[in-house]
Amino acid sequence: MPSGPHLRCVANLNHDPPVTSLQPPIVAGERPATIYNQTFWLAYAANVLLVTANALTFRFAEFIKWLGGTETLTGEIVSVGIVGSLIVRFTLGRDIDGHGVRRMWIGCSLLFIMGAGLMTITQSLGWQIYAARVAFTIGLASMFACSISHIQARVPAHRRTEVLGSLGSSGFVGMIIGAQLGDLIFLSMPLSRMLFVALFGGTTLCGIGYLMLVIYLSRHDEHTRPHETPAAHKLIFRYWPGPVVLVALMMGVGFVVTTVFLTRHATELGLPGIRTFFTVYPASAFVFRLISRTWSRTMGRHRMILLGLAGHCLGHLWLCRVTTEWDLIIPAIGCGFGHALLFPCVVSLGAGAFPPEYRGSGTTITLGFMDLGVFFSAPILGRVIDTYGFNAMFLASAGTATVIAVFYGLATYGLVDTDSDAVTLDQPAVLESVVECESFPDQSPEPVLAGADEFV
Repeated sequence: MPSGPHLRCVANLNHDPPVTSLQPPIVAGERPATIYNQTFWLAYAANVLLVTANALTFRFAEFIKWLGGTETLTGEIVSVGIVGSLIVRFTLGRDIDGHGVRRMWIGCSLLFIMGAGLMTITQSLGWQIYAARVAFTIGLASMFACSISHIQARVPAHRRTEVLGSLGSSGFVGMIIGAQLGDLIFLSMPLSRMLFVALFGGTTLCGIGYLMLVIYLSRHDEHTRPHETPAAHKLIFRYWPGPVVLVALMMGVGFVVTTVFLTRHATELGLPGIRTFFTVYPASAFVFRLISRTWSRTMGRHRMILLGLAGHCLGHLWLCRVTTEWDLIIPAIGCGFGHALLFPCVVSLGAGAFPPEYRGSGTTITLGFMDLGVFFSAPILGRVIDTYGFNAMFLASAGTATVIAVFYGLATYGLVDTDSDAVTLDQPAVLESVVECESFPDQSPEPVLAGADEFV
């Protein structure tokens, strides 16, 4: 008798899952003329502003160094900041369900603005810089989750993946704009207090613009509090995603290497900036995302993950060979390739381990494991840099990707991915369940990237 996600869908044909803000209600026959309306494009503009704001903070390590800190201290501050994000990841689904998207969205936007504002006025390595990073990180993680929830509720179920994929391209646009602006500020101003005021002031202004768009976008939102759902930790133990958790942790390591310490490496080499890397990275990720759209069906997600880990490994190894700004192109392509393949597969497999009624919580939990990777690796990699140098850090991250790839390959050897065309539907009941289950796809919609989800 066949088993797996298709049978799980059959059960849900007769028992509708509880409605939550991350799993909006499905309205029969809902077919809007277009999903690319004013709401979509305003959400697109808002996400460009948010990712641009986040990309401007890629110079955060330079700020800590200018204040007299070390790479280890930078890693510790980033790690402390991610603690807040982790707490939010594992409670956010219930908070949105309880208070509604609009209220949470506005509240976390204000928190983000406060964090960026604190970074703008901070002049020492005291408690303020820790508070600023915590507020910034919590706000950022929550804003992305609220954005995902909001846009999903405005399209029919069969077009959610499409609209989120389209909205996700705004993250690539924002990353390019933010990296270019950051380098422009650094090249046009001397290393001084005013330079970082301009940098983080720009982040704050982008946050304010984002808040204005959020208030307008959610002005007609209504919320009905649903029945209480299980706590996140209970869901984790009940529906453990398996070895894909290690891959999510590795993605967190990759984010630390590229968004925290790469700018310091460029400065140590005397390079003019990191805009070349963060222009090629999102551009190549966008192209590879288009090319690999059907790979989950032809080769399966497990093989895609192995290829993605190989891309990260090669990209980080090549960073050891960088001597000029143009040398950043090849590692950027490698990391972009890895990101394009890993993000949708990890979120799909991680969230897919949870039943449809908890798929929203499963998505935030999976993203939480990426943040956990940032939490553990940031102080460790910072200490490696202080002790052995940047090349040792790149070798450590590449080695970690290799070890996880070997373990994952062994753990999934011989498994057939349920998304793959190799899965045969040899019984009419199973085929019927697949057709009827368009409203409850086993593959979770691809969320907006940014950070750990700060990238698309």
